[in-house]
Amino acid sequence: MILIKDVSILPMTAPEDFIAKGYIIIDGARIVEISEGQAPDGNRFRQVINAGGMVAMPGLINTHTHAAMTLLRGYADDLPLMEWLQQKIWPMEEKLTAEDCYWGTMLAAAEMIKSGTTCFADMYFHMDQVAAAVEKSGLRACLCQGMIDGPNGEAAFTRSQQLFSDWHGQAQGRINVMLGPHAPHTCSPQYLKRVINLSEQLGIGIHIHIAETQGEYEDIFKQYGKSPVSHLQEVGLFARPVLAAHCVFLNDDDIGILAQHSVGVAHNPESNMKLASGIARVPEMLEAGITVGLGTDGASSNNNLDMIQELRSCSFLHKVNRKDPQLIPAYQALEMATVNGAHALRWEGIGTLKPGMLADIILVDFEKPHLYPRYQTEGLLAYSALASDVDTVLVNGKVLMQGRQLTTIDEKEVFRQVEQIVNRLISSI
Repeated sequence: MILIKDVSILPMTAPEDFIAKGYIIIDGARIVEISEGQAPDGNRFRQVINAGGMVAMPGLINTHTHAAMTLLRGYADDLPLMEWLQQKIWPMEEKLTAEDCYWGTMLAAAEMIKSGTTCFADMYFHMDQVAAAVEKSGLRACLCQGMIDGPNGEAAFTRSQQLFSDWHGQAQGRINVMLGPHAPHTCSPQYLKRVINLSEQLGIGIHIHIAETQGEYEDIFKQYGKSPVSHLQEVGLFARPVLAAHCVFLNDDDIGILAQHSVGVAHNPESNMKLASGIARVPEMLEAGITVGLGTDGASSNNNLDMIQELRSCSFLHKVNRKDPQLIPAYQALEMATVNGAHALRWEGIGTLKPGMLADIILVDFEKPHLYPRYQTEGLLAYSALASDVDTVLVNGKVLMQGRQLTTIDEKEVFRQVEQIVNRLISSI
C-alpha cells in the first residue's frame, strides 16, 4: 500500500469537499481511504509520500490528441488548417514509420506526465506502437486507428479490429480502444455506416472530428443540405457512444442533437485559436447539459500537450469572447479537465478522488511564489499554476513521476531517438 500524507486534497467531487490537510491510502490500483487530519503510522505501508505543501487532485484527462505528432511540433506553424494538413502535415506523415510513432508517443508521454496528464484519447496510425508506448510509460489511454474513406479505407478497418483484439483492456486495464473515423468530410455515409456496425459488433465507442472549420461546415452543407451534426445524426452515428472533437461550428439545433444523444465533446481551445478555426460555443453546450472535456489536439497545432495551460486558456477565451468574466469559472475549468473528461471518454473510475476510484493522482507543489497567497485553491490551480508545478504523478496506483523525476521513461534516450527521426525527415524534404 501507498500512503500520501500531510497533503491538501481537491477531490473534484464538489468544491466544499476540499481538505486542507489530510491523507490518501492506495491499495493496488485503487484509492481505499481519503481523510482529513493526521495520517496513520507509516510502518505498514510499502511507500510513504510526504506531500507537505502540495495539493492532490485527480490526474488531468486530455480528451483529444494525436500523440506522435510531437514529431512535427514547430514544423509547419502559422498556416490555415487545410493548407497545414494537405501541403505540410499529411505529406510528412507519409514518411513516418511504426518505430517513429513509438518514439513520438514516448515523447508525448513524457511531456504529459510532467504536466499532470494521466489519461489521453488518441487518434493516429501505427496504433499498435502507440499502445506499446502507453504500456511502457504507465499512462492510461483511449486509442483509435484513424480511418479515412479511400484507398486505405479497408486497411483501416482491419487495423482497427486488430487494435481492439490486441489491446482493448490490456496494460492492467489502462488501454481502451475506440473506432476513429476521421471526419464527415473524409468518410462517406456508407463508410460511416460500416463504422457504426463495427462499433456495435465490438461494443466500443467512436471518436471523430466534427465541424472544426467553417469550410468543413460549408462543404458538408453543400453536399448533403444539412449541418455536419445533422448529417451524422441522419447517418445514425449518434446511436453509438461518440466522442466528438472540436464542434466549433454548431447551430442551436446541432447543440440540441448532441445533448439529446449524450455526445461527449472534446474542446480544443488552443489548437482552434492557433489555426484560427474559430471559437466553439462551449457555454451554450454546457448550458444544454452536454459533457464538454478538454483536449490539446496534436502538438503540431498547439504546440504543447499542457492541460494546465489548456484549461486556463479555455476559461479566459470564453470570458473575453462573451465579455462575461463569470463564464467558465475556475472550478468548472478544472471539472472540464478531470470529471468531464472521464465522462466524455465513458471511463468509469477516474476523474475524481474518493474510495474505490482508480488511483490516478497528481501532486502539485504549492511552495512557489506564484501560488501565494492562498485565498482559493481552485483559482490558483486554474489561473496561476504551471505544468512545472506538478511534482508527483500516479496512474493505477503506480508512481510515474516523483520529485519531477520520471520513473518509467528515459528522457535522454527519447530525445536521442527523436532527434535521429527528425534529422531523417528533414533530409528527405
